[in-house]
Amino acid sequence: MLKNVAAVLLDGVHPFELGVVCEVFGIDRSDEGLPVYDFAVVSAEGPDLGTHCGFTVSTPHGLERLEEADLIAVPAGESYVDRDYPPELLAALRRAVERGCRVLSVCSGVFVLAAAGLLDGRRCAVHWHHAEQLARRHPRLAVEQDVLYVDEDPVITSAGTAAGIDACLHLVRKEQGPEVANKIARRMVVPPHRDGGQAQYIERPLPRTPCDTVGEVLVWMEEHLDREVTVEQLAARAHMAPRTFARRFQQETGTTPYRWILRQRVLRAQELLEGTGETVDAIAARTGFGTAAALRHQFMRALGTTPNAYRRAFRGPQAA
Repeated sequence: MLKNVAAVLLDGVHPFELGVVCEVFGIDRSDEGLPVYDFAVVSAEGPDLGTHCGFTVSTPHGLERLEEADLIAVPAGESYVDRDYPPELLAALRRAVERGCRVLSVCSGVFVLAAAGLLDGRRCAVHWHHAEQLARRHPRLAVEQDVLYVDEDPVITSAGTAAGIDACLHLVRKEQGPEVANKIARRMVVPPHRDGGQAQYIERPLPRTPCDTVGEVLVWMEEHLDREVTVEQLAARAHMAPRTFARRFQQETGTTPYRWILRQRVLRAQELLEGTGETVDAIAARTGFGTAAALRHQFMRALGTTPNAYRRAFRGPQAA
């Protein structure tokens, strides 16, 4: 049963991510028939902790409080991605999982769980900005870059900031049912469940890479996304045989011409949905999808949401 919850902090904790955990588990809503959690904020580094916003957080609870928790939440913090962690905290987290306690991270709090070895062989989520660094530092885990949270019971990890709300509500829904989770979400004025993943928030999912032989073709492809092209036509522009071009393209970009141009079309559609009032039909034509139905299909496959929902998220409900 989910009754006893502790949020464990390190120096530099982010107040919003801490506030997410406090809002879901730390407020007495028994007057609405909702469960009351035995909630505590725990310090891993002394009674007074700094925040990245310049004020301090004080708590009387030390790591011994973790020994009785059913859930330990680790909010994000400043420099969590590249600092060392108190060995006694890591040992306490390992003991907790061994006795059946769940652990949940918000954003960069996942680096603490990874340092404790709790993510070895497991999938996990993290803010897209930290995904590559997490994978490099901890190669034994599998980073899911485009999801809001991952439940690898007893370890739950969430992506950036507000995704912590999604993960916390998911756990409440899992343990105490949708009615409880929905009521808490209603009080917080947030959706009980969000569609899509964090792929829709990533600035540039495909990093630029140096291309020795197909670079000029890539530039041309990006400038002519509305055109239907074949590998044979692209190979002719590169003055290569089609099979040689396809092999070089894969070597230099890590993907196929079809997948590369498809992803660029989705990216361009994102830009137009964010920055213009053009209709979905017009955007579909400008980006080479042809029809709004084709754009919706590929948009959903790539980002887990629809073009209209994406536009509402970035431009407000009046823009859809």
